[in-house]
Amino acid sequence: MSIEIDARGLLCPLPVLRLRKVLLAQPEGGVVRLLATDPVAVIDVPHFCSEGGHQLLGSRPLEGGTTEYTVARGPETAPRPSAALPPIHPDAGKEPTA
Repeated sequence: MSIEIDARGLLCPLPVLRLRKVLLAQPEGGVVRLLATDPVAVIDVPHFCSEGGHQLLGSRPLEGGTTEYTVARGPETAPRPSAALPPIHPDAGKEPTA
C-alpha cells in the first residue's frame, strides 16, 4: 500500500518538502505517491530523489494539469561526500615567501 500526498495547488518548494517529510517517516522501500500541479515539480522531484538516494518509480500526467509521481524511499545514508567542503590547504592564507 502506498501513501498519497495531495500537493495540488502548492508551488515550489512545498510539494517536495511535503514529499520529503512523508518519505523520511517511511521504512526503506516505502512507496509514496505525490500529486502536484506545480510545473517545476517535473524538475524538483527527480532532483530531490537523485540527491536524497530515493527512487523515482515513475510519473504520469493526470487530468487538470496534475502529475502523479511515485517514489520509493531510499536507504538511510550518511551525508554525500560531494556535499562536504573541500579540505583547506595547509598554506592557505599565509604570505608567500621568497
